Amino acid sequence: MLRTVELPLWLLMLVLLFAAVTASTHLLFPSVRWFFRRRAERLVAELNKRLDRPIQPFKLLRRQDMIQRVIYDPDVVQAVADHAAVNDVREDVAFEKARDYAREIVPSFSASAYFGIAIKVARWAATKLFDVRLHHVDEKAVSEIDPEATVVFVMNHRSNFDYVLVTYLAASQSALSYAVGEWARVWPLRGLIKAMGAYFIRRRSRTALYRKVLSTYVQRATEAGVTQAVFPEGGLSRDGLIGAPKLGILSYIVEGWKLDGRDVVFVPIALNYDRVVEDRVLVAAGRSGRRRFRASVPESIHFTVRYIRRRIMGKVGRFGMAAVTFGHPVSLKAMAGDNPLDLVVALAEKLSNDIHAAVPIVTVPLILAAIAQHPDGATVDDVASTMADLRPRLSREAPDFALAHEDHEGIKRELDILVLRQILAIEEGRFSVVESDLVAFYANSISQHLSADAAKAIPTIDAASAPFKT
Repeated sequence: MLRTVELPLWLLMLVLLFAAVTASTHLLFPSVRWFFRRRAERLVAELNKRLDRPIQPFKLLRRQDMIQRVIYDPDVVQAVADHAAVNDVREDVAFEKARDYAREIVPSFSASAYFGIAIKVARWAATKLFDVRLHHVDEKAVSEIDPEATVVFVMNHRSNFDYVLVTYLAASQSALSYAVGEWARVWPLRGLIKAMGAYFIRRRSRTALYRKVLSTYVQRATEAGVTQAVFPEGGLSRDGLIGAPKLGILSYIVEGWKLDGRDVVFVPIALNYDRVVEDRVLVAAGRSGRRRFRASVPESIHFTVRYIRRRIMGKVGRFGMAAVTFGHPVSLKAMAGDNPLDLVVALAEKLSNDIHAAVPIVTVPLILAAIAQHPDGATVDDVASTMADLRPRLSREAPDFALAHEDHEGIKRELDILVLRQILAIEEGRFSVVESDLVAFYANSISQHLSADAAKAIPTIDAASAPFKT
């Protein structure tokens, strides 16, 4: 027992390394995790004192615990058995597939990342890049939503900046859980977005097992009262129009809801911009007919550097207005009483109609809608006069944040910016259309507010005849 044992130096170092790892795993790491867990709990307790809707305990579960809840749900277990039978594989193999899906979907929410980083970045980006305008159709109704109800913000999808803008504007409400597409699964966005509480949705390869895992997560989060934000169009608009709602996430929420359970309140949100940064990428995707599109990294870097340089030199300012309308809340319990059959369809139509009616009117879309009425070109006076003619016929339900038609100097400034962006051209004081697809992209965003004749004058985007690939 007391004899001296000689060991090679490399073996001694290996033994000491294994000992250090074992000691850290069993002694140090649990203490460190406990310390940070306690700090996180204190942070959440302080945040909940000033949030309108406190962060729900479900959102604070350890990610592994949340995954276990999802994959051991009875419906998922049955879906695993069905998947094994249909695909002639062992059930343990199908179960591992379900576990992989859950790991891909389930977020790892961090209150520190969300409120310490995301909110601050969102506030800085929104206010530095845009003149943010906010309108409430019924602010009292929104403020009086039952504190126990689950709130789901339902939005039109105009730009990837929608995430930033709504995160900033809803900062006093709660931490939002977004459904995001495959674009966000790349490094380093993946880990950051999961820490913000977002969950990934595959646009393709959606097997019955995958859909069951996804629907189970959405239903468990809804039952627990997690505030969510969804885009029922399922993707960014490529022609400026609001697309027909897809029933995926809405159907998951409705199917998992119980009449005697927690109410679910949907708040329609309508967004519009004077400038959508990825406008040319979206229009190009519309022309090609492909649903998936990507702007190249070099192009993105070039655009960013060029904008920063012009901003420093004072040649350009912010991207104009970013306007948001919060609509009248829609209670699922009330909808169920009025529409016992086809509840999902009735809900989707109601929310889509409310969003259509509430899309804000901002300057660039209104100017381009006015330009579209002059196929041979228009002067500043012509544009101002046409804006004055269009305004009385605009929908009364939508807020009008656009420049006054009497502000000829401001209209001239906006027209010059559109010339700089090569959407319009100017010759002898007359502005004419260069990029008709981009004129249509912006003017279409308010076409539902225009008279039939004015909307008909908007150019048609030269889209490919093939449907979008899903």
